[in-house]
Amino acid sequence: MKIRNLLSVSATTVLITSTALHAEPTSEFLVEEAAGLLHHSCDSLAEVTGADEDAIVSVVRKMVAVSLVNRQIDLADHATTDERRAELRAEFVEQVRGACAADRKALLAGIVDTAVKNVLGL
Repeated sequence: MKIRNLLSVSATTVLITSTALHAEPTSEFLVEEAAGLLHHSCDSLAEVTGADEDAIVSVVRKMVAVSLVNRQIDLADHATTDERRAELRAEFVEQVRGACAADRKALLAGIVDTAVKNVLGL
């Protein structure tokens, strides 16, 4: 499976599971865990995880947590319905997929943060 497909699945999972993340007690833990992962590009993450989908999902989720915490975002304020969550999820997936396809060496954390910002219209 190509990395862009893995990242698409990862991004989908992240947005499905990340609601009101900055208010959750686990957000600090996710941010601390992300600290050692922020240097990865799309390619390097696939390489170090052996393209393991669960591992990639875990890393992307932590990167989303960092973005939401840094921006002081409560995702529930932006996704109040299942339909809206689905719209945000689809847009997020496309943004991450497109950015990784355009530059596989780009920092994934930057891609994730930019996607969060753009999708939420910040």
